[in-house]
Amino acid sequence: MKLKLYQIDAFTDKVFSGNPAAVCLLDKWIDVEAMQAIASENNLAETAFVIPWENHYAIRWFTPEVEVDLCGHATLAAAFVLFKYYNPQTSLIKFETEKSGILTVKKSGQNLEMDFPADHLKKVAPPNDLVNALRAKPIDAYQGKTDYLLIYNSQYEIEKISPDFSLLKDVECRGVIVSSRGEEVDFVSRFFAPQVGINEDPVTGSAHTSLTPYWANKLNKTVMTAQQLSARKGELTCEWIGDRVKIIGKAVSYLVGEIEI
Repeated sequence: MKLKLYQIDAFTDKVFSGNPAAVCLLDKWIDVEAMQAIASENNLAETAFVIPWENHYAIRWFTPEVEVDLCGHATLAAAFVLFKYYNPQTSLIKFETEKSGILTVKKSGQNLEMDFPADHLKKVAPPNDLVNALRAKPIDAYQGKTDYLLIYNSQYEIEKISPDFSLLKDVECRGVIVSSRGEEVDFVSRFFAPQVGINEDPVTGSAHTSLTPYWANKLNKTVMTAQQLSARKGELTCEWIGDRVKIIGKAVSYLVGEIEI
């Protein structure tokens, strides 16, 4: 069986930056074991699988180790592929998901605007093993649907965090977001998820469903600029609209190919 495969750099306007995602277009779902094997072989943070679904599409996301409920950068990448190679005349792509509802991506010039559900955060005392793993004590901690969000005083602190991933992997969550106000943007962040096979994700769209409502309340503004401070870096614009979050970014093609399984 031959399958079309694309590799897209998301949340950037140039290759070799942002977050690379694989996008595999299918006529129908294949075995979960096969999708997981393809994602493992790709060895990227996420591989998105997309099928036609009624009058729109359905999407699923896999890390090299597990299927996940939501992935922002791979959704952006999948929409970019559909807009560029399959539906150049349309300006709106709709994805059906099993656990995150309907997701839409709107094209506006070079920008792609994702509409995601906002996360609901509760303030918590951070577990000692989490603080020990990060080797940096936060000023505040919150827990969302799948992730912890830890707040620090400065961008410098975010840049200097060097986790012990062997310890962090044992913390019960999908991943850990660390964030502070930014020096050149409204807020900055990093995202660690050894629990799902990704020590540090380059740019994490889904993390901004937690970050956007938090910083909207702190900064008293609904539209904000953001940067993820990984080695590859990524640029985003985020808008908070009640129970929804708009996450806006660009994407570029790196690879168009075919796999045979």
